[in-house]
Amino acid sequence: MSNENAFHAGLLVYPKLTQLDMTGPYEVLNRMPGARVHVIGRTADPVVSEHGLPITPTVSFSTCPALDLLIIPGGFGVNDLLLDAKTLAFVKRMAESARYVASVCSGSLVLGAVGLLDGKRATSHWMSVEFLEAFGAIPTRERVVIDGKIMTGGGVTAGIDLALTVVMEVSGREVAAEIQLEIEYDPAPPMDAGSPEKAGPAPENAIRSRWADSHQERRALVEKAAAARTSH
Repeated sequence: MSNENAFHAGLLVYPKLTQLDMTGPYEVLNRMPGARVHVIGRTADPVVSEHGLPITPTVSFSTCPALDLLIIPGGFGVNDLLLDAKTLAFVKRMAESARYVASVCSGSLVLGAVGLLDGKRATSHWMSVEFLEAFGAIPTRERVVIDGKIMTGGGVTAGIDLALTVVMEVSGREVAAEIQLEIEYDPAPPMDAGSPEKAGPAPENAIRSRWADSHQERRALVEKAAAARTSH
């Protein structure tokens, strides 16, 4: 397939992102026929994920081509993006012409800060889904949520499900099934504890306690971002 007819997908990267939010969809989308996958940074300089993995962008804000799909991954670095005018302007500009605009985990908060979630059903990581309402969204606890051209995925590993959903939309169910088999995506975790409801109160309380300060910081930034969005 020629570059002109390619399906251009872009994944935003930034300091302190959760790398699996990005690398899960990256792996899936690179296996989709005709896909051209771009790793987008503010500049071409490497960024470092929240656990120290360096990731090198393939394009910058200024060199990124028009996209069919834009994905915003989540992570602790989302906090720094919520009031980052340059990043928000880039996301808004690319989203205007994109066929699909998507997020993984807390990346949905960036879509909200740009104003893309007004009246939309959307999801996020279970610790951040409560913040979606501040951006006019309808919070939904599902693995992948599609509302028009907006696609949002739950926490971290849901990025693989989101990307497979994109493949089904673009290339059909058979191609998506082939990719799922090719990467042997056949989850069989050693315990059924992948949601607060399944894990029970003890693990949930431990996680909430561990990240209480960061959660409060995010709450304050969400409130500021929501106020800034509605004041324009």
